[in-house]
Amino acid sequence: MMDVPAANQSQTPSQPWAGQNGWSPASPVGPTCDPLPGFQRLSLSSPSDQRPEHLQVSNRGCQGGDLAAFPSGGTLYSNNDDQSVRQIVPDAHVSFVVPTASQGRHVPPCSLPLMTEGTQLGKLQQMPFYSPHSPYQATSPPFQPPYTHQGSPNGPQPPHQHLAIGSPSLGVNQCPPCAPQPVASSLGFTHGPASPSSPVPQQRQWTHSGGSINEFVPNAAAQDRNITPQSPSSESRYGLDPELLPSVVKVIAEDAAEWGGKVFLSEPFSRLPPLATTSCIVEDRGNASPLAIRSASYCVPCDGPTALLSRLPLGALLTPLAPLQGETAPPVCDEPECVMGCGGCGASMCAAMGWQDCGQRFYCPFCGELGEVPWQHYQPTRGVEGDRVDKDKRPELSMGSYEILHSQRGEPAALLLAVDVSASAARGGHLEFATQQLLRLLTSLREGGGALSDVRVGLMTYDSRIHLYDLSPALSRPHMLVITETEDLQLPVREGLLVPLKDCMDGLESVLQLIPQLSPECDESRGVSMDLPVKAGLAVLQALSCPGKLLIFHTAALMEMTHTDSSSGFFGSNQPKSIFQLSERATSLAKDCVSQGCGVHLFVLSQQDVGGAWPGHVPYLTGGALYTYSHLQGELDRERFSSDLKSVVETETGYKAELRTFVSKDMRVSGCYGLFLPESSPSRVALATLDRRTTLAVELAHTRALDEARGVAIQTALSYSTQAGSRRTRVHTLTLRCSPRLQDAFRQYQAQTLLTFYCKKIYCSALERPLQELREELQTEVTEALASYRKHCCSASVSAGQLVLPQFLRALPVYINSLRKSEVLLPGLRSSVHQRLQQRCQVLCMDACSTATHFYPLLLPPPLSVDGCGAPNPEAALRCCAASLEPGGLYLVHAPLTLLLWVGRQVPACTLAELFNAGSFSSLPSGETKLPALDTPLSVSVRSLVHALNSQAPCSRQLRVVKQGDACEEALQRHLVEDKSPNGGASYADFLYHLHVNSVRILQ
Repeated sequence: MMDVPAANQSQTPSQPWAGQNGWSPASPVGPTCDPLPGFQRLSLSSPSDQRPEHLQVSNRGCQGGDLAAFPSGGTLYSNNDDQSVRQIVPDAHVSFVVPTASQGRHVPPCSLPLMTEGTQLGKLQQMPFYSPHSPYQATSPPFQPPYTHQGSPNGPQPPHQHLAIGSPSLGVNQCPPCAPQPVASSLGFTHGPASPSSPVPQQRQWTHSGGSINEFVPNAAAQDRNITPQSPSSESRYGLDPELLPSVVKVIAEDAAEWGGKVFLSEPFSRLPPLATTSCIVEDRGNASPLAIRSASYCVPCDGPTALLSRLPLGALLTPLAPLQGETAPPVCDEPECVMGCGGCGASMCAAMGWQDCGQRFYCPFCGELGEVPWQHYQPTRGVEGDRVDKDKRPELSMGSYEILHSQRGEPAALLLAVDVSASAARGGHLEFATQQLLRLLTSLREGGGALSDVRVGLMTYDSRIHLYDLSPALSRPHMLVITETEDLQLPVREGLLVPLKDCMDGLESVLQLIPQLSPECDESRGVSMDLPVKAGLAVLQALSCPGKLLIFHTAALMEMTHTDSSSGFFGSNQPKSIFQLSERATSLAKDCVSQGCGVHLFVLSQQDVGGAWPGHVPYLTGGALYTYSHLQGELDRERFSSDLKSVVETETGYKAELRTFVSKDMRVSGCYGLFLPESSPSRVALATLDRRTTLAVELAHTRALDEARGVAIQTALSYSTQAGSRRTRVHTLTLRCSPRLQDAFRQYQAQTLLTFYCKKIYCSALERPLQELREELQTEVTEALASYRKHCCSASVSAGQLVLPQFLRALPVYINSLRKSEVLLPGLRSSVHQRLQQRCQVLCMDACSTATHFYPLLLPPPLSVDGCGAPNPEAALRCCAASLEPGGLYLVHAPLTLLLWVGRQVPACTLAELFNAGSFSSLPSGETKLPALDTPLSVSVRSLVHALNSQAPCSRQLRVVKQGDACEEALQRHLVEDKSPNGGASYADFLYHLHVNSVRILQ
């Protein structure tokens, strides 16, 4: 791999170390060559054509792709503003000379030498992304025809033989220089060793000039301009200029300019929707909104071999409870009045059904059978096979999303509170604070008059025993029931354990005020098992046959969980697996919670920094979450706790849910990825609770060739219970076009959707497969996809030095590189296992918009006026690299889980006074802070922007100030994803270089 260990990491060549940091353990130790060592001239054409300084773009050649000259010392990227077809004249020639920055610097070692004469290239090994025993994948093997590389006579080779930079035992300056060798002329260019006496001019700056033919010409003014020196983390190992590479910021800004505030008509077989990060108006015209279903590609290949040839996945992202336009719910129809769906496969009625025999029968695209229409729901059609005359009056016939209200009702959901009353909780003051916040929240719910004002509430406390409270309004005061036998937990009574809030508020107030005054009776030096409050709360819900939320407020030390015998683990090493994997006991407990519809939310009020079992498995698998705080001593921690508590209680939630996925009869659901307990079939998923942000990914595969005229239909039906107990089914249906041409499928992919799909798929397998293997397979898939696009979708021959990318996948390399070097897959020295497990679960819950922002954060300069405050402007965002940060500026870094404010050393003192009320840079405190409410334009605009960014985040955050040069600046460096990361991850420029080189080598 091209990732290198961090500077403060050990250089001892050991196999476990290599596996954790992305190196290939099988890499040979010894001198290796750079794929493009220092040379003087890079020719992208035949020697007869000598136009040294112009890169021309014409209207013929490669269709639908972006082409770039890709020399070692600089990159020229063709990117037309009109999003038209990108082409380059095949005989264009670029004369390039190594910049002065590379003189006197040893080229880092690399095990990717280009072909020399007489050398044969092998092909990359084809490895299935998931093992056949993966619980997230169907039992039947996917359809996989052989994928061959033309001109690759050798047999399969491991991926690391093409992707690895070198052995970790070799430092940057430890490799002896390689002897220069001529490169085969079939690659499109030749080079020789650089002469020490040859002149080395400065690197040219390129600007875009108008005209009928887009031509890139040198800008003389730019050559004389003083360029801000880049950070060492921003420099490419191969001399590439990161500013000339495809930009995520530009892609997002272009899409926002095209669709921002406009209407996207979601019609059957509609075109590619706006990006997930673009806010626009979606009008349902028979196809589900991309907020609910977002397909990986909006044009599906007609057969399996063509789909596998693209090397890109077929699938969709499902957010069943996503609010539609204007924060509204889809239209609702009563079950008795709704037209029944297919009785054969169980699919619900939708606009994709085809009517026959004047409306007496309908064709189901999901099973291919004809269904009879009951006489109560019969209406004629306009013609023999036309639409029904009542189509516009029925949402199930005309809308892509609607909801069915069933006749039967269940028990309303309950709110159950479990408070730790051990000695450590009372000693640290956490118990008193938690009870005060609970009392304040319950009082506001009762006085609010909303849907939660009449919610049934239960209360229990625990140490090594369980204390239940009978809150019956008939009693003069609540009664406490103590359960000492916790192994076989039996409830002594049922009445009074769950009481409507309006009837038990007085009893709750007296108990919550009395709890902090009670003296603990048990010694909790051994810690408290997290199974105890979960089992007790589950028993209460089971006894009363109702779903609900279980909120646990825990302070005592966590007990270790039972060891498992599994041989695989988070690292894939031989260390104990109890911390990294879900135990059988926790799995069984999570299954019981799912069957009952119990969502567990755990608040750890005193975070355990070292040791202890990670308690987040059961909460996240039941639709809940884990919230940790550092002893709740500071005001900011207490504000975050109050915000989290209010959000958990007030968030609209679905209980005891089942998600079924249907797809056209010639396809099948081959996998489902997300936070849930996998079952035998990936097309059916059981969920304890879910909310508006819960997102899953489904993978599709061909069973036979598709009918191009019928296209592909995908339907999700979510059956769930509401807070009030009503049973509903929310239906989303999406129809897609089919095409036998591979280039049509490539043009309908979006980088943000692919990133979210890959993230969910890889993070689901991170607990059962070695991380290095996952990272290598991810890079292999993307490399082969670029090679396939280069081979099958380019009508003109392009030279080996030209980078070819599909139009809407220009941002895919930087997204994939950020995923590869994330803390979950590539741990750093300061990354604890608990933090990585927490981040894995938090990211798995995210939708496409939050996932894209997580792996490529928004880097925003603060608005300078009150008019510029409010929602962030995508056009104002900067590239996530150190070169974008100026010492005299302020910058906000927005990611779903983090909000940073970077302050440069040279910020004027007046600016610091207007924003922080600080006199100088040295007096400015760093870390979590709350901006003072000053009556200055800068303070008002920045606080408004911070509020707008926090409203978009999936969890509450506190602003963290990072000063330039401080030790805490590493927190910012992890978010500058285009640079080398502190954990040893490669920079964007180096990763793109390797993708390009390897994709070219596949085709040789």
